[in-house]
Amino acid sequence: YRTMIERDTEALREAAALFLSREANRNSLITVTRAMLSDDRKRGTIFITVLPDDAEEVAVAFANRNRGEFGKFFAERVRGMRIPHIEFVIDVGEKNRQRLDELSN
Repeated sequence: YRTMIERDTEALREAAALFLSREANRNSLITVTRAMLSDDRKRGTIFITVLPDDAEEVAVAFANRNRGEFGKFFAERVRGMRIPHIEFVIDVGEKNRQRLDELSN
């Protein structure tokens, strides 16, 4: 059972990365760092980082505004998996890790 959630989570992460690379404007770089699915697989969270930092709010709003389009995109690419309710959020942990890397160099 755990491997099924892991497989579905990875499929979600990959589809989100592809969707955002195709749909987002080129004013910012949006990177999907990871995804999480609830145990019942009805809810998913997609974690992103955005460069430059001041484009984060706009990028998250764009991604969440386009959840419906992402759902269609996901359904076309991932067969046999119910489309979860998705929320895009900034990956604060990844941002903190990157900042620590910068400070240690």
